Amino acid sequence: MTVHFGKQIVPADFPELKRLVWNRDPLRPIAADETFALYERNWRFVDENHLTEREADLIDELARVYGNGFKLR
Repeated sequence: MTVHFGKQIVPADFPELKRLVWNRDPLRPIAADETFALYERNWRFVDENHLTEREADLIDELARVYGNGFKLR
């Protein structure tokens, strides 16, 4: 998966991300940098055992692009 600056991510497409946006519409796209910030701020609530391969790839790519080499998992 390749994340481009300005890319929009739909939380409903990623089970753990969907859980993190419990207080907003999970069908509303979120900018990729905001998505990374959500994962980073709320990492303690992410159940790594329930990450799909697609979501794990998304997280890795977001960390590569926005995390300055910092890895969440």
